[in-house]
Amino acid sequence: MSQARFRQALAVMNLGENERTWYLKWVGGFARFHSELDAWKRGDGELQLDLERVIAFLRSLRDAQMPAWRRKQAARALEVYQATVLQNSIVDFAPLRKTLQEIERKERRAGVPLPPVARPLSGAPVPGEGNSGHIDPNEPEAVRRMRMRMRVLHHPLSTEKAYVGWLSRFIRHLDDERVERYGEPEIESFLTDLAVTGSVTAGTQNQALAALLFFFDKVLGRDLRFINSVRAKASQYRPVVLTKREVTELFPHFTGIYRIMFLLIYGGGLRHKECRTLRVKDVCFENNEILVRNGKGMKDRVTVLAANAAPLLREHLCNVRTIHQHDLQDGHGEVYLPFALARKYPRAGFDFGWQYIFPSPRISRDPRSGKTRRHHLHEATFCDRFKRAVQRTSIVKPAVPHTLRHSFATHMLEDGADIRTVQELLGHKDVKTTEIYTHVMNRPGLAVTSPSDRLELVGTF
Repeated sequence: MSQARFRQALAVMNLGENERTWYLKWVGGFARFHSELDAWKRGDGELQLDLERVIAFLRSLRDAQMPAWRRKQAARALEVYQATVLQNSIVDFAPLRKTLQEIERKERRAGVPLPPVARPLSGAPVPGEGNSGHIDPNEPEAVRRMRMRMRVLHHPLSTEKAYVGWLSRFIRHLDDERVERYGEPEIESFLTDLAVTGSVTAGTQNQALAALLFFFDKVLGRDLRFINSVRAKASQYRPVVLTKREVTELFPHFTGIYRIMFLLIYGGGLRHKECRTLRVKDVCFENNEILVRNGKGMKDRVTVLAANAAPLLREHLCNVRTIHQHDLQDGHGEVYLPFALARKYPRAGFDFGWQYIFPSPRISRDPRSGKTRRHHLHEATFCDRFKRAVQRTSIVKPAVPHTLRHSFATHMLEDGADIRTVQELLGHKDVKTTEIYTHVMNRPGLAVTSPSDRLELVGTF
């Protein structure tokens, strides 16, 4: 049944009808070349892929005067077949793609006609971006249903990973994949086990609760009202904040794109993820503004672009444009578009304005949609650099990239900024969240000093 499975896999991929047709033709051509066409059509078993058989097929296409872009499409079809039907990685297609791309560039310079631009069908859903996308059939049914629901509701991949992780732990706790058979008593037992045996913090325990509530409410449609009574009470939070001197000491240890990210996060109060996912179009140099799209709570806001970051950012964007142009020449250049924009504007993902300001150094496969494209920097990249930078200073505070956002807010208030203004720049829904920084400053309303400072105690020892 491999042909039927391959058709089903192609049906949920972000491909135009022409591409789907050709992918089937190429895999059928591979079967014909190796005298397996009748079995392929009947659906008897699966085609066997190995490097020798793949290279022999591609060479036959070369001998038949097929242009390199056609051979690259054939290789891509076989790669998709291997990933979706065979579900293995026996053949490494990366070296083949690289070789074919080099041949394709030479053919273009020689005047070989370019391939037509493939467009998705109008109104066709983009897998993994508002619908189910690629789901591992080997996962428990409850996990698969949760992934599907979260993708339909446009939850980010990081939230999906966290929530699915807690649901998986709950399944192991139950020792039963049929989660729908259980309810409040089992959830309470699981959370108690986390607190007692796992020794997790109140915030971690509440995240586990939120994940299970999402599953029972959004997936199963069950309302667990009483469950809020087991919500852990978090301790009163006081963020870690760097002084201005510490920020100045830390800054020289960042170079290149990391220095720009440092200036954007500290200079505009950005969250680390907001900085990594900035698009070229979101920066306005004329007004010194950064438009943060789809921030925490699915909200947009405008914050300030630090003047000392602007020249570095302008120069960096020139490099980003060069990378994007090379990607386009190599047959890539498309970037992820949020929500339904990929359906509404099929070609917008190739525009420079939509590209990430901090693109990844390599092209990779989107785990949800299955598309191969250049994403933004990985979350660990700046975090690792930040950790090493702190270790090279005299700073002993447990600082992380988010500490720069806390420092931005505190220093703004110290310099006399209105708390409502800081609230807007940070994107806080409630001003009480912003007031946390007045407590950090030890100025809930008035500056205070210790009574010890008003007594001459030093000489009395």
